[in-house]
Amino acid sequence: MTRSQPPSRDSAPPRRGARTHQITAEGRSRAWRRHHRQMALDSLGRLRRRPLSTLLTMLAIAIAMVLPATLWLALGSAQLLDANLDDSARMTLYLDQGLSESQAMAVAERARAEAGVAGTELITAAAGLAEFQQRLGMEDALAMIDDNPLPATVLVQPQSRDPQAAQALAERLGAIDGVEEARLDMAWLERLRQLGELGRRIVLVFGVLFGLGVLLVVGNTIRLAVESRREEIEVVTLIGATHAFVRRPFLYVGAWYGLGGGLLALALLTLGRGWLSAPINAIAQSFGSRFELPGIGPGGSLLLLLVSTLLGLIGAWLAVGRHLAEIRPR
Repeated sequence: MTRSQPPSRDSAPPRRGARTHQITAEGRSRAWRRHHRQMALDSLGRLRRRPLSTLLTMLAIAIAMVLPATLWLALGSAQLLDANLDDSARMTLYLDQGLSESQAMAVAERARAEAGVAGTELITAAAGLAEFQQRLGMEDALAMIDDNPLPATVLVQPQSRDPQAAQALAERLGAIDGVEEARLDMAWLERLRQLGELGRRIVLVFGVLFGLGVLLVVGNTIRLAVESRREEIEVVTLIGATHAFVRRPFLYVGAWYGLGGGLLALALLTLGRGWLSAPINAIAQSFGSRFELPGIGPGGSLLLLLVSTLLGLIGAWLAVGRHLAEIRPR
């Protein structure tokens, strides 16, 4: 029986050391996208496992978003009413009584040719008297007057509603031959403009205040979530996880809170508009008018969702950053 010989050193397979792998930029990008997708779904699943607390947090965010959005819509209604009053922002040119109808038309054409004039309307002396009789119901009394005391007038619609520009235009039109007086009364319109500016500033102040409220709500909720996972954060930090890796799931939680609060705010705005439309329409019809509450629209809805989501994201970022600075792995 022959004895088997151990394999010679020359015939043994060569030993190989540990191989290093180069991580390409594409692989790094795939891993980054995969982790973002996993964290988004995982954070959404965590919120679904706590439906009551999640709903309450989103409802608090929705209420904070509804109030400034309602003020914004109310300001939009005032601006819509202000736009309907454009026809009232006109100046009146009183013509000399000695002008004939053709001369009055020539004056109206000259006024229309002036820079800054959007349009003119000539009201002859006869037409003015007829309208005056119809409005006052004094046809019999005014019929006894031999001469028409009313002059021909030209109604001028300025292109600009700025009081200074309108005043300068009135001075130029008043210098036209045949114009006895150019009368401009835009004081009430300037007051309306100032009220609109006050309304915009009020909306801005309330928007900032309630935005800070959203940050506090989300920040407090995320703080509790960070404290509940403190040991997990310490472990992953100990094995080399970066702050961006630890922060990512909480940022998605804040974004989901903000998005859910925005959707609830849209639902509340829609329900409130439907609830108030009927009595407001009834009041408008009693005055012989028609008014419809403006809706937030697709653009406003998208803006509301973006703002609420961004506020939730910022609130989560601030809360997690503050607590990560305090957490030290033991």
